[in-house]
Amino acid sequence: MKVRDILKDKGSEVITIGAEATVYEAIRTLVEKNIGALLVLDENGKIVGIITERDILKECHRRCELLKQTKVKEVMTKNLIIGSPDDDIDYVESIMTQNRVRHLPIIANEKLEGIISIGDVVKVLHRECKVENRYLKDFISGKYPG
Repeated sequence: MKVRDILKDKGSEVITIGAEATVYEAIRTLVEKNIGALLVLDENGKIVGIITERDILKECHRRCELLKQTKVKEVMTKNLIIGSPDDDIDYVESIMTQNRVRHLPIIANEKLEGIISIGDVVKVLHRECKVENRYLKDFISGKYPG
């Protein structure tokens, strides 16, 4: 699969924001569109950067006084999507992608077993793909007796 195949399925719409917009406007756009990043354009429509949730979080840490009084319970996601230690990686990847979540708490017998990120899933899938690729190349080249 190539990037063009992903874009064909996903579509080519890209949400952008102007460089002179406020961080508040960026936050509003991210929340309304349920996305994690915006490409930043100058007044001529040229890409000059990207602003991500992490960039905004760093700025909030630097100078958002109101956050010192806001309780976590006021902003947290309450309806958790969870996984089980027995879930298949392909299933977990599908659930995370469909629900646009990047972190999945893993629960077994009502006990927290850990948390995995989409990055963890991608690493595993990539590793599996490399191993399978190696096996197939070795098989095709005749390294395994038939």
